[in-house]
Amino acid sequence: MNKFAVFRKENPVFVFRSYNIKETKNSVELNFCFSIPGLAEFNPGWSFPKPPEVTVSGDPVFERLVFSLGMAEAVSYWKAVCSPEFRVECGFLSESQKEWWKKLWYFGLGEFFYVNGITTSQQELVNIICTGTETEAAPAAKRKRKGCLIPIGGGKDSALTLETLKNYGMECRCYTINKRCSVNGTVEAAGLPADTLITAQRKFDRSLISLNNKGYLNGHTPFSSVVAFSAEITAYICGLEYIVLSNESSANESTVAGLSVNHQYSKSFEFECDFHEYEKKYLGTGISYFSFLRPLTEFQIAGMFTSHRKYLSVFRSCNLGSKVTPDIWCGECSKCLFVSLILSPFLSLAELKEIFGRDMLNDPAMTEYFTELIGQSEHKPFECVGSVSEVNLAVSLTINRLMKQGTELPFLLDEYVKSGLYHPEGLEKLREKFCRYYNEQNLLPEKFEKILRKEMERLL
Repeated sequence: MNKFAVFRKENPVFVFRSYNIKETKNSVELNFCFSIPGLAEFNPGWSFPKPPEVTVSGDPVFERLVFSLGMAEAVSYWKAVCSPEFRVECGFLSESQKEWWKKLWYFGLGEFFYVNGITTSQQELVNIICTGTETEAAPAAKRKRKGCLIPIGGGKDSALTLETLKNYGMECRCYTINKRCSVNGTVEAAGLPADTLITAQRKFDRSLISLNNKGYLNGHTPFSSVVAFSAEITAYICGLEYIVLSNESSANESTVAGLSVNHQYSKSFEFECDFHEYEKKYLGTGISYFSFLRPLTEFQIAGMFTSHRKYLSVFRSCNLGSKVTPDIWCGECSKCLFVSLILSPFLSLAELKEIFGRDMLNDPAMTEYFTELIGQSEHKPFECVGSVSEVNLAVSLTINRLMKQGTELPFLLDEYVKSGLYHPEGLEKLREKFCRYYNEQNLLPEKFEKILRKEMERLL
């Protein structure tokens, strides 16, 4: 019997016991209580800054937001044992809501299942039981909302969203979870005052790590759903009208060829649509949630981003490097290599080396990651990286440019040519096709779509 089956048998129930809201003049403090009876109790928490004139105590819409954030948080702790029953003791979910959460967890944990060798179906995974009773959903309080909340992760995508909307006169606030130097650097590079940034503090219950160290299940979770619900809380408190994500069309591609295993599921258009509908039906804040860059690919975003050179020295999107203060590019992971490759058609080799601190394209130790990124492996890296086709385009364009310049090819690019993958025929037409790509499957409000199309044309 494998670990998954053993832990489910030994721990048949996971409980979402309670959530607590404490409001002060300038903040809202949230605490959640989850438990695996007989094994562990978890008490994660959040702190959101709040304008002094705003009150959320007794607000039923805010209660629904907090409960939903708790549901999004719970999966990180539930996955340690994957209890077949998830019992909710502090709220109510309709049958359709239960199915919504089961879908998010099933597809959002696709990588977790794949890496841990777990085979299960969406219906078999978990049964959600609510002990609370349904109450009539009160509408959101009438309040004039305006402006955008832009979640900033410190990388190129959110920097491009912020710069573009700011330049077209949109009123922008920025949002992040916990402090990161690259996030502050992005806001500063945008020329915005420090108080533009709203920082929520998330307290992770580290007792989960103790369970992981004892051999309980661990792995990737749909963290972007946590970002979504926490951003809803922030926008609701601060009276903002839009939550503007920076997820691109490339995030829809499966990480494992032939399987519905997507490291970026909670950044996909499918989740974006699901969240949009969930907010409309069950939360009722009136806040619009969408991704500004959804029509574009990573390749297009890289080209547009490099036109704003003031961000090149401050942006960071390395998960390993984010654990260091200040943020760094580790220069040794698949994410660092991907960003270097996707930027390579638009920057010189010297500029890439200056950004990342080392010459990854000349490092034979990066071969395995390179093989995964160009689609010559069973799966892409389990990271937020672009599609196989656009990585190959970026690599081919860079090779083409360097050959025309008479520059010696870096090791990885030379190996690409030797393998027979490099085909210069029709490259410029393919580049033009990618640069003009526009995915019509998006949720952009009309005024945002006009801004994006204008910016695309300006840079083309």
